[in-house]
Amino acid sequence: MSALYPDIEPGETGRLAVGDSHELAWEVCGNPGGYPVVVLHGGPGSGRSRTARRLFDPAHYRVILFDQRGCGASTPHASEAGVDLSVVTTETMLLDIERLRARFEIDRWLVYGSSWGATLALLYAQRWPARVGGLILSSVATTTRREIDWITRGVGAFLPEAWERFRRAVPAAGRDGDLPTAYHRLLMDPLPSVTQRAAEAWCAWEQALVAIDPGHVPHPRFADPRFRLAFARLVTHVWSNRAWLHDGQILEDAGRLAGIPGALIHGRLDISGPLVTSWELARAWPDATLVPVATAGHDSRDPGMHEAIVAATDRFREIG
Repeated sequence: MSALYPDIEPGETGRLAVGDSHELAWEVCGNPGGYPVVVLHGGPGSGRSRTARRLFDPAHYRVILFDQRGCGASTPHASEAGVDLSVVTTETMLLDIERLRARFEIDRWLVYGSSWGATLALLYAQRWPARVGGLILSSVATTTRREIDWITRGVGAFLPEAWERFRRAVPAAGRDGDLPTAYHRLLMDPLPSVTQRAAEAWCAWEQALVAIDPGHVPHPRFADPRFRLAFARLVTHVWSNRAWLHDGQILEDAGRLAGIPGALIHGRLDISGPLVTSWELARAWPDATLVPVATAGHDSRDPGMHEAIVAATDRFREIG
């Protein structure tokens, strides 16, 4: 039997203008009068998913999901020719979350974030702790230089063939330097043939990193050229700018999370974002509980991940 709650449809959908000519697509599921939870997707650029709705008891939670700037059904889309990504930053995305909270007139909400979404969730809670009733984070990333260098270079020790293909997809002059920056130049090239090749190579590497389960099936979204280009552009844009954070910022500011209960759910076999990130965070944040999942990597579909996340959302029903 699936650990997930039954599939549900949104009770409400809409769009929120957030400035800079950007509009965010959002949806609300579950109990309209329930405990509010906002879902911050990964990527950057993965977009909201039907599965994320099913992580929460629909009788208890009012689940708010949205597509971050540049992806999903939000506009403008990062795959568009000539798109301006200068207004897609960590700061603008944090302000967007706060605008969404104000739109729904919510005083405090539970915040769920996965991977890049965990970075946003942590920064949001450190900026506005009074607005956060709790944090549930999976496949935790804090987007440090160490993490970015590992996911684009160091982890190649485990996947040498795939990493060599990934590295050789950029011009020789950029292969020994900052790979996200080298890729981003290609992805913003005016020639569609150049951008599409770079997006395919970047996304092939992303898929190789999560394919640790023998029965792994690539996520169908990667078959969509529009998704691939937007996703690759957004990831490389954020990573080449080191998320506009000073290195180690989230861990350094962990004290600001004091009093906020947290659950850190992390696959022990996560080679792209190793467990040490969650472990270090849990040491600096005593109100958080670390939940290693022995059978999982970075993909939330890996064995044990959904079970652990749903167990956490069920536990957190008591605080809302």
